Amino acid sequence: MVTDLKSILNTWHAQKDTQEWVLATLYKIEGSSYRKLGAMMLISSLGQRLGMLSGGCLEADIQRHAKQVMGTLTSKTISYDATDEDDLTFQLGIGCGGIVHILLQPIHKNNEYLQLDHVFKALSDNKPGQYSQQVTPVLPQGSGVFTQNDEQHDLSMNRKAKLVEINHATWLQTSIYPPPHLLIVGGGADAIPVYALAKQLGWSVSVWDTRAANAKREYFKNADAILRCSPSELKTYCEKHKVDAVILMAHSVELDASVLAQFVSLPFKYIGLLGPAHRREQVLQHANTTIKNVHAPVFGPVGLNLGGDSPESIALSLISEIHAVLSNKNAQSLSNWGQEVC
Repeated sequence: MVTDLKSILNTWHAQKDTQEWVLATLYKIEGSSYRKLGAMMLISSLGQRLGMLSGGCLEADIQRHAKQVMGTLTSKTISYDATDEDDLTFQLGIGCGGIVHILLQPIHKNNEYLQLDHVFKALSDNKPGQYSQQVTPVLPQGSGVFTQNDEQHDLSMNRKAKLVEINHATWLQTSIYPPPHLLIVGGGADAIPVYALAKQLGWSVSVWDTRAANAKREYFKNADAILRCSPSELKTYCEKHKVDAVILMAHSVELDASVLAQFVSLPFKYIGLLGPAHRREQVLQHANTTIKNVHAPVFGPVGLNLGGDSPESIALSLISEIHAVLSNKNAQSLSNWGQEVC
């Protein structure tokens, strides 16, 4: 199951003309909802579902409505009310307690695939943009307009969406951002769970290691790139491919330092140095620099204090910290767990 838009569209794009497809978009929320405004799901005539609009409770019923849209090639809206005891949503036991409104639109060549192919190309090119859909009155043939923004994206990891009024019609405007790009320096065994978690989140992941025994493609099958270039060439790669976050975990002070020395001036949002504080100082010393001289924020030791010392636990801690930093969140418990509540 993948829910990030780039992965969803990647699967759809290869099959867009071999099956019938429907785009389901969460366009209005009253109260609470499992997914945020602008969440999308694609449904095929063969029963394939890409993405989710709830915790898994509504998808089967949404698919039933999608089949009707495929049959008529006409868009429609549906609603689920978790506050109404007579509503299907309440009967399914969905706990969010809100009302969600969903737009279903057919996708085909005659309506320009709702311009989802343009969205996919922009995301593949690491370009942000805005996707607009008219939701009321519903256009029978569907509507999708994508406008690319060539400016540097702000790394917000949630697609922000809003309803706007244009010429007596209501449009949903959703900001589209490329997924974060993580560079892992070091392709040892403990890098595998870091890579796996990042890919599961839909991130782009590149792995660099000049040692032949490490960073083997068989262990990083879906990595966007396996790199064995020089540190100076790696710097150029990061600039060209807009790498957002870097974790130095080569288990070699010399290798980590050789890369860090090249990265001093790059505008990363996160640089992490695996290992204790004294090792961090060794890497900085070998790189002939200091934390103050590094343009990007440097984290070391890395990770949130989650407990556990296995490679998988460390990976979870590390990816969680990067996620929080890129999202500009404080990584605190939403329930204030462990804190005294007055």
